[in-house]
Amino acid sequence: METTIINESLQTGLKAVGAGLAMVGALGPGIGIGLLVQGALESIGRNPDAAGQIQTNMILGIAFAEAIAIYALVVALIILFVL
Repeated sequence: METTIINESLQTGLKAVGAGLAMVGALGPGIGIGLLVQGALESIGRNPDAAGQIQTNMILGIAFAEAIAIYALVVALIILFVL
């Protein structure tokens, strides 16, 4: 009886650790988005006439980078609630 409670607690704790480690995958896209916006703002500062095209490409790049962070979130949620 008591070992069952300990095993369930250990399993729950390890799921939480696994979900936390899965969310480390959101660190890269966060840094990447920051660098992308920095580069876009510097480019717009140098050439304001190209702001529209730069902004469009920046938003597209942000969307692709954010998709990777969403994948990490989905994996974390699967670890917590499905496994």
